[in-house]
Amino acid sequence: MLAAVLSGTTVRAADPLRITVAARSIQPGEVVVLSARPAEPIDALRVHAFGRDVEGFRVGSLWQALVGIDLDAKPGPVTITLDGVSAGRSVQATSTLVVKARTFPRRALRVDAAFVDPPAAVLTRIAEEAAELERLWTTSAANRLWSGGFLRPVPGIANGAFGTRRIFNGQPRQPHGGADLLSPAGTPILAPSGGRVVLARALYFTGNTVVIDHGLGLFSLFAHLSTVEVRTGDTVAAGAVIGLVGATGRVTGPHLHWAMRLGGARVDPLSVLALLPREKAEH
Repeated sequence: MLAAVLSGTTVRAADPLRITVAARSIQPGEVVVLSARPAEPIDALRVHAFGRDVEGFRVGSLWQALVGIDLDAKPGPVTITLDGVSAGRSVQATSTLVVKARTFPRRALRVDAAFVDPPAAVLTRIAEEAAELERLWTTSAANRLWSGGFLRPVPGIANGAFGTRRIFNGQPRQPHGGADLLSPAGTPILAPSGGRVVLARALYFTGNTVVIDHGLGLFSLFAHLSTVEVRTGDTVAAGAVIGLVGATGRVTGPHLHWAMRLGGARVDPLSVLALLPREKAEH
């Protein structure tokens, strides 16, 4: 069930694909759920939007696809093309989303100086870890590994808003690409939905880190863990404990940093929770 969606938001397209859109808003950092009801059965669906291709998936008689609007997406109209395959022939629909401008807050933080101006001895490590993550975002499973929606990994409220322009020790740094969930150190962290662990180790800035590939270009990254309870290559179900909340890496105190990538776009995990909620964990 889709929740917290824009009412009456419909992408107009002629048959044979009738399309509707669900989203909290059409703004940078948001997730858009496209639902296509074909006039006749189709065997596959691919969506092209924001310069990226995403694969669709079947949900009953519908086909759906998740589209991410990146944190730095510019306001204005964006053409969306849906390509379906029916009995070996192409079925296509094209329409437009209009991205609205979004103003993000600013936040000043004090952290260890080594995480603002890292010593020369760790610069190579930082560059290698950044390159490794960029490679991960392009190697998602070709099939959907999640089902039944997404659950909150810890019960704490979010105090570090997605997209916040951060100033560390007086110096501007990259925008906040996730949601910071306040939870005491040692709180179990649950996998928000099914997937495969593609990284589980300590990184310089994010400390003990776990990355889960949910398939079809959707990833969850969990940072600053005190303990990691999974290994690279593990398959996890919704509700599985992947680690414990901690304060490792560049932090001001214990919390869980949860970030998501969708087709390479940086998106707000709270957008996914609103649109694709899961009623309860499997375990």
